Amino acid sequence: MAQVLSLASRIVIRPPGLFCKPESAAVPENTNTPKDPKSPIRATDAEARGLASDLMQSATFAALATLSTAGHPVQSRVAFALDAGGRPISLVSTLAQHTQAITARPQVSLLIGEPGDKGDPLTHPRLTLNGRAEVLPNACPAYEEMAAQYLRRHPKAKLYIGFADFHFVRFQIDEAFLNGGFGKAYVLTPADLGLSA
Repeated sequence: MAQVLSLASRIVIRPPGLFCKPESAAVPENTNTPKDPKSPIRATDAEARGLASDLMQSATFAALATLSTAGHPVQSRVAFALDAGGRPISLVSTLAQHTQAITARPQVSLLIGEPGDKGDPLTHPRLTLNGRAEVLPNACPAYEEMAAQYLRRHPKAKLYIGFADFHFVRFQIDEAFLNGGFGKAYVLTPADLGLSA
């Protein structure tokens, strides 16, 4: 009985849902483990930069994550293109939830790269682009140039590109994460994407 009481006295009570164990059962620090173990992120090389560029040049759609008024991420699918400087752009309606979210909180994340017809979808490359979005007025000087670039990738958009509630949104990329398939993870900078910071 004394042993049971002794064990009970060492039990740490934690909030529901967390694993509980005696304090004495804590795993000791492994002094043989390097403080800075080898990172799973590979060094960014020309092959990674080329793959990221290919994904951006070929993508026609992207998953767009914005922040709701409550701070939750909200996913949308948007058309994807590049302006003359290689920066990601899309054409959005002011009626769309993601456009209203961008206006309130410009922090966004884009995911491009579609799975192929065969094989495990997780083996196909994809690129995450994190940054800030700016909804541009239709009277901005770059509008005509962006419209021409956009219509090359989305010719059917000519049916509504001139509507008053449709505007271009341009994405200023701060960082990027490339997953080229299993074991092929890279962190890229705007410069790696050919963009100015």
